[in-house]
Amino acid sequence: MSLYRDTGVVLRVQKLGEADRIITFVTQRHGKVRAVAKGVRRTTSRLGARVEPFAHVDVQFYTGRTLDVITQVQTIDAFGAGIVTDYQRYTAACAVLETADRMSAEEGEPVLRLYLLVTGALRALADGERDPSLVLDAFLIRAMAFAGWAPAVNECARCNAPGPHRSFSVQAGGSVCPRCRPAGSAAPAPETLDLMNALQLGRWDVAEQCTNNARREGSGLIAALLQWHLERQLRSLPLVERRGIQATQ
Repeated sequence: MSLYRDTGVVLRVQKLGEADRIITFVTQRHGKVRAVAKGVRRTTSRLGARVEPFAHVDVQFYTGRTLDVITQVQTIDAFGAGIVTDYQRYTAACAVLETADRMSAEEGEPVLRLYLLVTGALRALADGERDPSLVLDAFLIRAMAFAGWAPAVNECARCNAPGPHRSFSVQAGGSVCPRCRPAGSAAPAPETLDLMNALQLGRWDVAEQCTNNARREGSGLIAALLQWHLERQLRSLPLVERRGIQATQ
């Protein structure tokens, strides 16, 4: 029997048989791992509460023929306790997990940066000190950078001409200059591009001062870019609650 250990975040759970579940993790060293948690649906199981979505755990597996099997789980951070009681945080956290699941398609391929982005986003959502919409958008734009899809904000996505530019094309990958501008390009407000740049760089002092309009417009562009690159719509994004934000208008 081959045992190995890792730390990870539970992304998804699926029923298996009458009492088991398949748990999908994004882990620190082994990337995406799908493993069976035996008997966790029984009321007597000691593992059940430790392998729910949003849980950050230290987990031991043994290698199975088709799926690995979970043998031990220790909780590192119970992020769910600070997330599930607030609908806005919950919907944002669900979008974080679904995005991480889509971006770590190959099992066993290390994705350390994505793992760190997921744990950082869930920690910020659980703490509740930042607006959940901004936390989600910061995660999404940095996750795209991890995948090699970082949007061009300060230069033209096609010819690299320095900006700022007034047009934005999802298909082109970001801001576009007048010469490269394709038909149907959006024309976001300059503040929206400033917000996206601040989220990429972790400039929370700038991001938190942006207006509601800039935040809404930035959220729309970031979601459109992500789903363009993934070539599919995320089920969780339309459910994310975008409340009114207390900011200088």
